Formats: sequence, structure tokens, C-alpha cells
Amino acid sequence: MAKAFASQGDMSEKTTSFTEIGAGLYAFTAEGDPNSGVIIGDDSVMIIEAQATPRLAQKVIDCVRQVTDKPISHVVLTHYHAVRVLGASAFGADQIVMSDAARSMVVERGQEDWDSEFQRFPRLFEGHESIPGLTWPTTTFSDEMTVYLGKRKVVIKQIGRAHTAGDSVIWVPDSQTMFTGDIVEKHSACYCGDGYFGEWGQTLDNVKAYDPQFIAPGRGDALVGRAAVIEAIELTRDFVDSTYKPVAQVAASGGSLKEAWDAVRAECDPKFKDYAIYEHCLPFNVARAYDEARGIAHPRIWTAERDLDMWAALQG
Repeated sequence: MAKAFASQGDMSEKTTSFTEIGAGLYAFTAEGDPNSGVIIGDDSVMIIEAQATPRLAQKVIDCVRQVTDKPISHVVLTHYHAVRVLGASAFGADQIVMSDAARSMVVERGQEDWDSEFQRFPRLFEGHESIPGLTWPTTTFSDEMTVYLGKRKVVIKQIGRAHTAGDSVIWVPDSQTMFTGDIVEKHSACYCGDGYFGEWGQTLDNVKAYDPQFIAPGRGDALVGRAAVIEAIELTRDFVDSTYKPVAQVAASGGSLKEAWDAVRAECDPKFKDYAIYEHCLPFNVARAYDEARGIAHPRIWTAERDLDMWAALQG
């Protein structure tokens, strides 16, 4: 029986958790599905990541309403991927915030990414009929912006490329808490298909330089305490390096994409095969690493057709 492409065979409902990681700070997690974050200020609420559909976003809203009735004023999107942004309309926020670089990715490849993700992960797009269209920010920034939720200061900043060209982190200084998006993961594979392997490590160092005591990662459980934070950062680094290095060796010797795939499986399976979405991410990670190792600096646009062509090449 042929192996299912990406997560087409993953149709089981995930158990969600809503964990307080600081005063008025919460992580919404779901067994390796995309996380959302919640920051409760004096007067209003900021949501980090909007989920893939309004249907999934409503689960986040339901959790928020268990702890506060303050209005949701801001939705911050750490990058452009469809599974993170297409539920934004459900929150009714006045401000939808992205970096300028992330918005440029929506312009360049937003529809293609939506079409591709829809094919890869059908469970996350149940209820897709309620998506009104691509999510566009109302507010963008070039490097850093500060939002005050009453007296509560929230810093939204680009600190380097990693998962995408437009990655942002959200820093809450009063609690030394960071929402990293998919720059950092907890016991989940990194999706590197639109990433920058050569820069990811420095971006992780930039996260570490803040000395966060709590991190809400892109996927996986919230990280509570400095030891848990450092462990997750270093495991993320190991995952990225362990993916890229064998591919670079294959590419340097003129090897094929299929040979790069086999080399990554040999290196990564023993360490990471039990990580959430590992099998989902692997083909896209290998394809991007192979491109980068051959000098393609800017990730190519994924389309539903390119997905399937790549998958066929890896099946030999």
C-alpha cells in the first residue's frame, strides 16, 4: 500500500490544551497541530496565530472566553503560512499585524501556499468554506513594533530568518515570555520547506539572547522554565542541522534528490521519527535543503502540482 502524501491520512481529531504560562499569558496547543497564543492586557486581548480556518479559530476563542471577557483587539501572525493565518476573520480584531516581509510573501505566494496546504493537510481545513479569502494585515512593520495593551508592553520583532523569510517573535518583557512561531518547536518536526537552513541557527541564538523563561513554540507543549527553553532551542537546532548537513554532502558530490532523501532518513529517523508531523515535513525539508545546498537562496514557491512532482521523485 502506498504511503499517504504529507498528512492526507491524518484525520483523527486532536486533544487541545489551554495552558497558562504566565499572568494573563496562555498557549493553545493540540498534539503537534499549530499552536496559538493569548496575551491578556488591561483592556483587551492579543492573539498570536489565527489557525487554519474560522472553525479552528473558534476553539481558541472558546478557551479565551473561559478566562476573560475583554475584547480581542489584535491578531499577530508570525508568518504567512495558510495553517497559521486563514482563521483570522473569526476573531473580529481591529488590528491584524504581520511583518512587511511576511506580507510580501502573501503577495508573492499566498494563494499557492493555501492551495498546497489544503492538499497536504485536509483535516486542518475542515470548514474551509467559511474562509473569506487570503488574510491581509491591517498593520505591518519593517523591524520592530511595540503594542501597549493598556500598561502591558508587547514587542513584535523580526530577529532573523528561519522558518520563512518573514518570521516574527512576540516578546512580553514583564514575564520574560516569548511566542516564537515555528522558529522553535517542542517535540515536533520543523517544517523547513520555506526555510533558511544557513540562518536558522543564528536566529535561535537571537532567541536565546533574550533569556526567555517561558516560550510558546510553534508546535508542541509550552516551555516552562529556562532549562526547558534551552533544551527545545537546542533540539530545534539539532533537527535543522541534521537535515541540512547530509543533504549538503550529497549535493556537493552531484547526488540526486532521492539520494539526499535517503541520507536524511539515515541521519534523522533514529533521532526524530517519533516527533509530531515528522513524516509530513520530511519531503519538503529535503527538497528545500537540496535547493539551498545548490545555491537557490530564496525558497521556490510550492504549488499543489510541485508537491506531487516532488513526492513522485522521492518515491524512486
